[in-house]
Amino acid sequence: MGWLVTIIVGFVVGVLAKVLHPGKDNLGFIMTTLLGIGGSLLAGWVGQAAGWYEVGQPAGWIASTIAAVVILAVYTRVIKK
Repeated sequence: MGWLVTIIVGFVVGVLAKVLHPGKDNLGFIMTTLLGIGGSLLAGWVGQAAGWYEVGQPAGWIASTIAAVVILAVYTRVIKK
């Protein structure tokens, strides 16, 4: 059940990141989900290590979306080159 929740949360965060990131992103369903999962993992690791928030707090969603936008921005810059 945990993997299913991870995939759903990853997809939601990935979609939010794509909406917030300017420009056209040619990412499909799987890449959008992986983007969101990556953003959630990165934000969770950094935010909890720094003591900014704990598991289950709403700040985690915000941080996950911001991290996913950053990953998406880096991804689009690398792909353009």
